[in-house]
Amino acid sequence: MNTTTVLANKILKGEALKLKLQEWKSSGQKIVFTNGCFDLLHAGHLAYLSDAASLGDVLIVGLNSDCSVQKLKGPSRPVNDETTRATMLASMFFIDGVVTFTEDTPLELIKLIKPDVLVKGGDYKIEQIVGAQEVLHNGGTVKILNFLPGYSSSSIINKIKNS
Repeated sequence: MNTTTVLANKILKGEALKLKLQEWKSSGQKIVFTNGCFDLLHAGHLAYLSDAASLGDVLIVGLNSDCSVQKLKGPSRPVNDETTRATMLASMFFIDGVVTFTEDTPLELIKLIKPDVLVKGGDYKIEQIVGAQEVLHNGGTVKILNFLPGYSSSSIINKIKNS
């Protein structure tokens, strides 16, 4: 199987997502979910996603669509379109699935996936994390991981603009 096919098989939507979820769950695999824009991949993203993957058997990344990134970050974002961002994420060996969502939050996706572990980075409190109550209600856990200091897509963009 060539690389393009492998990556395409990791970018999931609709029935393909439902079939993969059924396969993973029926084999008893622990599903971890996280989400974000992942506009310009950097060392902070890699550390965070690798740490998230270590919390289970399957890591699914919910990816903000281009429209939702613009709402969150402004009209000049994203730098990379959603297809490019999804492909970059899918190329990471420790990511098993990438699902783009168009809503403002990944709540509906979390309700569909019903992950065993919901992961967010930063200094959130569990009450602030979208989907946390649903995951806890389903018997899952919520983990907050530290970000690698000094890395953010916004700071990289500002550095480029100022050089």
